[in-house]
Amino acid sequence: MTSPARQRILDTATRLFYAEGVRSVGIDRIIAEAAVAKATFYHHFPSKDDLVTAYVEDQGRLQRALADELPEGPGRERLLVMFERMGEFGSLPGYRGCPFINAAAEYPDRSHPVRRAVAVYREWFRDLMLGLLEEAGHPAPDRTADILMIVRDGVAVGFDLDDPAVVRASIRETVTRVLGPAEQPA
Repeated sequence: MTSPARQRILDTATRLFYAEGVRSVGIDRIIAEAAVAKATFYHHFPSKDDLVTAYVEDQGRLQRALADELPEGPGRERLLVMFERMGEFGSLPGYRGCPFINAAAEYPDRSHPVRRAVAVYREWFRDLMLGLLEEAGHPAPDRTADILMIVRDGVAVGFDLDDPAVVRASIRETVTRVLGPAEQPA
């Protein structure tokens, strides 16, 4: 069970890290906005890196929960729905990129705990796509999962850098091209 103070700290950090970037937000500001004592903060998070790691891990939990809500159906259609939902999220006001890509950009050392947390999320996401591709009977599921990871990253960055309407309009076509022709019923 998470304590209310820990959750307030994490919620505050999530809001600030996503809006402003991890490195630009200081501990004192998080403590003030979360309305906790400094000792309470350090009881839950011995360092800022511990808080950032918890933030990334929490974002991963949220993504897994969203994946659990995918509608039942063929793997191919579930993949398309997953990417279309990315398009919905990327089109929202206040979208500031992918929290995993953003955190990784601020922590370039791949051995750092934050980067390891990002890697855990990315491995899970790739495995999710791989499973859906295998379920769909795709002829090259491993390679296609790798390609879809690149598409995922491009979509996430594209919404932040390009016209969101153009990116969103291109998602289904892009993923469909990567997946190749759908199997025709016999």
